[in-house]
Amino acid sequence: MQPCKATGGACINIRMALRFALTHRSTYRYARAVGLGPQLIRLRPAPHCRTPILSYALNIEPATHWLHWQQDPLGNFMARVLMTEPVTSFSITVDLTAEIAPINPFDFFVEPEAATWPFTPASWLAEQLLPYQRLDPLGARFAALLAEIPRDPRGTVELLISLTALVHQRIAYVQRHEPGVWDTEQVLREGRGSCRDSSWLLVQILRRLGFGARFVSGYLIEPAMLGRDDAELHAWAEAYLPGAGWIGLDPTSGLLAGAGHIPLAAAPDPVSAAPISGTVEQVETETRFEMAVRRLADGPDVPAPPAHG
Repeated sequence: MQPCKATGGACINIRMALRFALTHRSTYRYARAVGLGPQLIRLRPAPHCRTPILSYALNIEPATHWLHWQQDPLGNFMARVLMTEPVTSFSITVDLTAEIAPINPFDFFVEPEAATWPFTPASWLAEQLLPYQRLDPLGARFAALLAEIPRDPRGTVELLISLTALVHQRIAYVQRHEPGVWDTEQVLREGRGSCRDSSWLLVQILRRLGFGARFVSGYLIEPAMLGRDDAELHAWAEAYLPGAGWIGLDPTSGLLAGAGHIPLAAAPDPVSAAPISGTVEQVETETRFEMAVRRLADGPDVPAPPAHG
């Protein structure tokens, strides 16, 4: 503890940036030896990740496989894994080190013509955003929710904040382990949903209001002031603003995405951002997912990120 210049009293010397080691393991055990089709793994931090990733490693077991890194058509890093023989288990382990420091989520510039909503993007931009404006069918509950949103002109960033808060207030967060994403009608009917359900609802609201919007899967590291740090596989939405680019919006918290949000894949639809996808023979399967995070006092202790190629 040392004298604080601002108050003249004592203050605690707080380190602004914290390093975390995250381990994420997905294990599939099969009742018999089975053949696996190509497995597509989107568990490497995306090119637009703002959080410094100091090290990264992906380990696949068993060792009888081929692994090739590539970028999908959307620019996400993707590992294509092909097993060379039948297996009784399949395991994917990610180890990464991230440096979490406070960031200003509003540190971006919006072009003057887009500062007030509604706005019309330039024709070249509107064409590029077409895949991010595809609409789901308009059900009665979703139409009623859209009718609640005022259509009077207002600040674009203000609108994004209010829409994120709207979904946060309307949809209670629950953990849902079954695969897939609920459509807008189901999540509104239930009044609850997983992070991926509320994020897809927000994406559809944004698109109905003229924004280009996409679905994001990623890691969320939440440092704790007291108690235990937490990490999880998470989902949120991003809206495109001319001048600012893609802006992360997290309806689970009702806030803009921050330093702890580590995007892994961003896509026009949830299926194309799935962390793991692939085919397997029909067989009884035991699935286990593990996530662990710890603070590091020193430098990273896992290999550096692989070069793309």
